Amino acid sequence: MICDHCGKNEARLRLRPECYRKGNELFIIEDVPIICCRNCGQDYLTAETVHKLDAIRADPGKFEMRSVLVAQFPPA
Repeated sequence: MICDHCGKNEARLRLRPECYRKGNELFIIEDVPIICCRNCGQDYLTAETVHKLDAIRADPGKFEMRSVLVAQFPPA
């Protein structure tokens, strides 16, 4: 895949989780497609992916939800 930033044919599609907060709640969206370039190191989202993420953030109740345990990292 051609990288939109450096133009080299080194970009690859990877699936990663994206996290965001809404009020006191933490949301994790699994398997978000992110384009990662091995040449320039840039990671970016397509416009289509951004629109889908915006839809999930606007109304997360429309999507399958699971509860997960979250641990707070201890202070130094």
